[in-house]
Amino acid sequence: MTSTLVQHRRHKASASSAEAGTRARDWAEIQERMLVPLYEAVYERLEVGTGTRLLGLGCGSGLALLMARTRGATVTGVDTDHHRLALARERMESSPAARLLDGDAAAAAAAGTGYNLITAFQPIGSGTGDAERLEQVLRESVGLAERRSVVVLTGWGPPERCATSGVLRVAGERRRSAHRDALEDIAGRAGLNPDGSGRVACPFGYADTDSAVRGLLSTGLYDAAVRETDLARVEKEIAEALHDHRRPDGTVWMPNVFRYLIARTS
Repeated sequence: MTSTLVQHRRHKASASSAEAGTRARDWAEIQERMLVPLYEAVYERLEVGTGTRLLGLGCGSGLALLMARTRGATVTGVDTDHHRLALARERMESSPAARLLDGDAAAAAAAGTGYNLITAFQPIGSGTGDAERLEQVLRESVGLAERRSVVVLTGWGPPERCATSGVLRVAGERRRSAHRDALEDIAGRAGLNPDGSGRVACPFGYADTDSAVRGLLSTGLYDAAVRETDLARVEKEIAEALHDHRRPDGTVWMPNVFRYLIARTS
């Protein structure tokens, strides 16, 4: 192998890492806040507070954890995206009681057990295999919680209630309409007992088309399309798909509904 080829590969790896870092920051600064109504509705219904010991699965850049901390909860978050996790650590640096771990349920297990609330706020229904991945991570996590602890699962609402559905088709996969009891089925297969549910309006609103494109790309749902074609083409197609959602002032607005399921460990 020539030195030139080695240098080229290192440069590509560096560029890829830098791009991932940019995507993580776009998630934290643009996209993550779109799910705040979902976080608030769940925390309000469950009366999250000083007695809550929360484990956040796929905690991302930590906004949901921060909101739980402001309510007095003790929080632990795990995520396999170390770029997002680094941003979560920045957010939580004034909360020394918060634990943020690079990895999955195994990392949380190494940190201890005794949680009474587990949240999985990454909604299913956006791509192939997301339901199966959620089921697996729940199986690995339920043993970390106390008996009769609460586990929260989330998913997209019906496509006709989610304006973003059409824009997500650019990712190469039609936004799947998970059947009505999909979350209940996942919970049952993971050994959980459903105990209530709800729906929350989570509109996606952006200052302009550029912010919308950056925010949507940060979800990771378009990564496969970018690999198969190129970033510029995917950005162009997303911008075109957003055309019908632009307002006269240039802002972008897409109403959506998300569903959450409350389940309990045995």
